[in-house]
Amino acid sequence: MEPQNQTSTSEFILLGLSEKPEHETVLFSLFLCMYVITVLGNLLIILAISYDSYLHTPMYFFLANLSLVDFFLATNTVPKMLVNIQTRSKSITYPCCLTQMYFFHFFGIMDSVLIAVMAYDRFVAICHPLHYTTTMSPRLCRLLVGGPWVYSCFISLTHILLMARLVFCGSNEVPHYFCDLTPLLRLSCTDTSVNNIFVLIVAGMVIATPFVCILTSYARIIIAIMKVPSAGGRKKAFSTCSSHLSVVALFYGTTIGVYLCPSSVHTAVKEKASSVMYTAVTPMLNPFIYSLRNKDLKGALRKLVNQKINTSS
Repeated sequence: MEPQNQTSTSEFILLGLSEKPEHETVLFSLFLCMYVITVLGNLLIILAISYDSYLHTPMYFFLANLSLVDFFLATNTVPKMLVNIQTRSKSITYPCCLTQMYFFHFFGIMDSVLIAVMAYDRFVAICHPLHYTTTMSPRLCRLLVGGPWVYSCFISLTHILLMARLVFCGSNEVPHYFCDLTPLLRLSCTDTSVNNIFVLIVAGMVIATPFVCILTSYARIIIAIMKVPSAGGRKKAFSTCSSHLSVVALFYGTTIGVYLCPSSVHTAVKEKASSVMYTAVTPMLNPFIYSLRNKDLKGALRKLVNQKINTSS
């Protein structure tokens, strides 16, 4: 039986990536640069795909949505951390904390599902090229993107409703740079078993299941590519998948470590390092990963930049 005089905290203290003041200037400069690159890179990808009608295909439609989600995922966490460092105020109110947590899970789930959707798109393009246009119809593409938005909203809202029932009556110091679920659950002085069970269920649904789907898709893709008679054809097919595989390794390598590994191997340092990877590093690198080896996208970006220069001159 819980004591009746328990009162929940009205704010949390985000301890950040480092508690040493001498590190804060370096962290501020580093993450400000990363955030600016993330914003510019992802918005350029979206604009290039929107302006170039040649890129109005399912693959680029999914990529534009991934860039939009990456932009919002980084924006949800990095600016608040930069403000905290600049103002030397590490507090965040309870409602703001829940709001940040909601959008973190919302866009994190979207990221995971969209990466799996892009793997399915590559599977259809390589394994069933003659049926690609009919299979990846505009209606199916809209469903493959719209469905995850609704699904992410429901899952994230459930997380927040379960979190709102908890009481935080002890320490309010969160050993993180944003309001993540796992560190907050450790601070609760009420039973969190329902929350922990839901975390495992959701992790299986939005991390493990898409990851297995991606592995299955690429297993079929590799088998199909190996049947291509010419070495040039095999190289071209592999090159269309290499960018996506890099993103898969970056994103799932870190999220699986945080949400599916046993809690006994978790430390605050490991959690923060993994979180930096999928909330800041991956959204920053994705535009480079997808554009550096993609001639069509590089051409669209050049046309967009030249058009803006000519317009301003």
